[in-house]
Amino acid sequence: DLLNKSTKITSQKRMSMSALFARRLAAGQGREIAISSLKATTARNAGAASYTSWTRTSSSNGGSGKGARASMFASAAAAAACFGGAATMALCEKNLKDPMTVYAVNAAKNEQRWKLAEKLEQEEAAAAAAATTAVDQEQPVAARQNQEPASYIAATSPKVENPPSDMTAEEVRLEAAATKAKRHAGGLKLFSGNGNLGLSIEVARVLGINLGKATVGRFADGEVNVMIHENVRGKDVYIIQPTCPPVNDNIMELLLMVSTLNRASARRITVVIPYYGYARQDRKMQARVPISAADVARLLESMGIDRVVAVDLHCGQIQGFFGPRVPVDNLDGGIVGIDYFGDKDLHNPVVVSPDAGGVYRAKKFKEGLTHKFDMHDIGLAMIIKQRARAGTVDKMDLVGEVKGCDCIIVDDMIDTAGTLCKAADVLVAKGAKRVFAFASHGLLSGPGNDRIANSKLEECVILNTIPSSPQRAANEKLTELSVAPLLAQSIFNIHAKKSLSALFK
Repeated sequence: DLLNKSTKITSQKRMSMSALFARRLAAGQGREIAISSLKATTARNAGAASYTSWTRTSSSNGGSGKGARASMFASAAAAAACFGGAATMALCEKNLKDPMTVYAVNAAKNEQRWKLAEKLEQEEAAAAAAATTAVDQEQPVAARQNQEPASYIAATSPKVENPPSDMTAEEVRLEAAATKAKRHAGGLKLFSGNGNLGLSIEVARVLGINLGKATVGRFADGEVNVMIHENVRGKDVYIIQPTCPPVNDNIMELLLMVSTLNRASARRITVVIPYYGYARQDRKMQARVPISAADVARLLESMGIDRVVAVDLHCGQIQGFFGPRVPVDNLDGGIVGIDYFGDKDLHNPVVVSPDAGGVYRAKKFKEGLTHKFDMHDIGLAMIIKQRARAGTVDKMDLVGEVKGCDCIIVDDMIDTAGTLCKAADVLVAKGAKRVFAFASHGLLSGPGNDRIANSKLEECVILNTIPSSPQRAANEKLTELSVAPLLAQSIFNIHAKKSLSALFK
């Protein structure tokens, strides 16, 4: 009857819709659900037919006349009824799915472990309370009356208010959709400069999205040319751009991309900087020198960024160079190395810090191996170095015992590899069995690659925060791990308003 009343549906379409209705009933759907679905489909087809008839009428009458406008409004009403029946609201361009990398899986396992421990504590508390109640019941009534009444402090969390009872079902649905829109307004856009395009493509692949369309090139005179080819109005934009060599070109690309996206009305701009350039000049070691790490932070903040995500900053105080309006997430790249070295057959492993400033980093690496792979016999050592000038080490002294042990030198970056190779020589001279090295950023400037190839290192492991080269790929002692899953999971957690610290516990 419903199909016969709809005069704007052809007989062929009416037969196919009848068959669909019969299939849904045969599949076990309820009669009311099948009829409501049929009504929505009928409204959709009627709206399409009304729109087609309106276009024909408007084209024949020159787009004027009350009849054309009435048909147009009828089409709009039918389409609105169709979408209202479907009860859907498009809030983002793409439904982003959790990539569920190994870091998210570990966080979920830890959460389950914590919930189990909390449940056991609650059961123990309940058993203790039951035992106390039994003792109280055994006491005489007079003794219980003489006791002072106990005072309790109720700790309650804020309650979620239920919608008013006088709201209709449609109003409740719209209210829930509006609340969700406030929490997750805007879609996610991922852009990249020329700093490390391979890493950006890998991050996009893990997230299951495409890189945003943009032109980041040069004019004839060498000036940076930036053009965004997508609509970013009201979107959450993430820019992946390490400030590695050529440092000044990559920084300029990043600044102009942020400026372009701000002028295009992006809702929020997060810069993902796998390698933060100028990080080593973080304080005044002598007179008349700049604090370049703070100056770069001021440049980025003045362009209007909303958040910074970095991997293993050279020193933690760089986070304080940004104002309180710009939060900084310093991701621990060591978690990638922990998974790699945990699968190796290490004999009496010792984690070594190449200088006094990296002891905390080495200690976290040691604790990660202990917690994740149950290596309870890991030692910790430190090398004290005295520099003659920048990039040149005059003397090295070892603090700790490494005789007959497999050593892992943990640092944040390898520049010319002079310090690393000399540290390996010192460890071998002190009786170390094998010497490995791990660093988040492998700059390998100048002779760095050749020094590692000719050193006493067993293996040097770095992350791909800086683009590789054919010379580095040909080095048999150099192993490059991908940081893309960690960055992708961090981007997703930030966009979905989830915890980042849970990835590193």
